[in-house]
Order: sequence, then C-alpha cells, then structure tokens
Amino acid sequence: MTQQGPEPGTRPAATKRRARTRADLLRAAFEVFAAKGFGRVSIEEVCEAAGYSRGAFYSNFTTLDELFFALYRERAELIARQVSTALALDGPDLDVAAAVDRVTDVLLLDRDWLLVKTDFLVHAARDPAVADVLREHRARLRGAIAERLARAHPRTPLPAVLGDADGAAHAVVAAYDGVTVQLLLDKDVDGARAWLRHLLTALLTDGSGTAARTHREGNGTPWTRTSSSSERASPASSPRTN
Repeated sequence: MTQQGPEPGTRPAATKRRARTRADLLRAAFEVFAAKGFGRVSIEEVCEAAGYSRGAFYSNFTTLDELFFALYRERAELIARQVSTALALDGPDLDVAAAVDRVTDVLLLDRDWLLVKTDFLVHAARDPAVADVLREHRARLRGAIAERLARAHPRTPLPAVLGDADGAAHAVVAAYDGVTVQLLLDKDVDGARAWLRHLLTALLTDGSGTAARTHREGNGTPWTRTSSSSERASPASSPRTN
C-alpha cells in the first residue's frame, strides 16, 4: 500500500503557524526585556507573555541569547536598510549634508530597544562567546555603511583623519552609540536626532558643513536648542554624549 503524503496546503499552514509563533515570542520577549531588563527575565516569563508553552519556545529558540540575536538581527537589518537607502539617493555622488539629514530623520531611535540592547551588551561583555556573535552583528551594520561610503569616495572625499570608508563607518556607529546613551538618560528623541545630525555632519565633512547648518537652524548646538533641561539650555553648557 502506497503511503500518502500530507494533504495539499498542510505544510504551508504549519510553516505559517510556526512563523506566527516565532513572531509572537519575539514581540513578547521585547516587551518583557524592556520592562524588566534582559538579565532578569526567564524563558517561562517570555512564554507566559506570549501565551505559549515552553515547547513552543524550544521549537524556535534554544536560549534567550538566541532569541535576543533574532531581535537584534531584525533591528540591525532595519537600521542598515535605513542608512543604505538614505545614502543611495544621491547616486554616484554623495551630498553629505543632505544624506545626514535623511539618515537622522528615519534612523531607529527607540528607547525601549536601546534599554534592551544596553542590557544585553553588559551580558555579552561577561561572556566571550556571546560577545563574538555581537561583534559580528555590529560588523555587518558597519559594513553596509562602509560599502556606500566607499562607492561615493572617489567623488566625495572623506576627511583624512577617518582614514578610509571603514574608519568612517566606525565613526558613524560610534556617534550613534554615544547619542543613544544620552537618549537613555534624557528621554529626548528630538534632541538625540538633532545632536546626531550635528555630529555626523561634523565627522563626514571634517566640520566644514557645520557653520552653514548652524546658521540655517539657529544659534547654539542642536542639543541645546531642542532640550528643555536647564543644564543643557545654559549657553555655557556643552553637549555631552557619554
């Protein structure tokens, strides 16, 4: 007797259910991580928040670390797409000031995600194997930025102090990291976007684009203009990113 295979449509339906379960687990984990901190959350809590059993978790992930990297991959790919798309609109040339405006307008600055990412960074710093994976993910993000800067480099020279496109990509990511640390403390997304725009323009134009931008947007630093904090509003205060 010939064994019959599954009914048509069974496998796609199962695949869709699995994808939905995975998406539900990721969404629930993100909410729980943001509320309690990565290191204070158990697999059981993620399952409870998602409305699934431990079996559903283990059919998709082996550890919370693996689940976090799935979250990280989603957001890293989103950021890479945002940056690459914004930088690609100039064609072979690169209008740095305009590109910086586009990048900072769309770039992901989600405070809950930054809380989760910072918690996990501390976790990774204590676990060399996890740190290696995190470095690989960050390297891919820098690579997407460096690739676009390298294509534009013959027509749009980078400041010599940055070395090459890879050095410039490291500087861009470092600026983003610094601004997001300040955002965690100040909870001022508009201020973070303005300050990131200021930093990236100064970095990628060797400071040459800063005067025109400051004149166009108003006196003072972006952080001073957009924040209500008395500390940052003082003309004598200088912006800080760490």
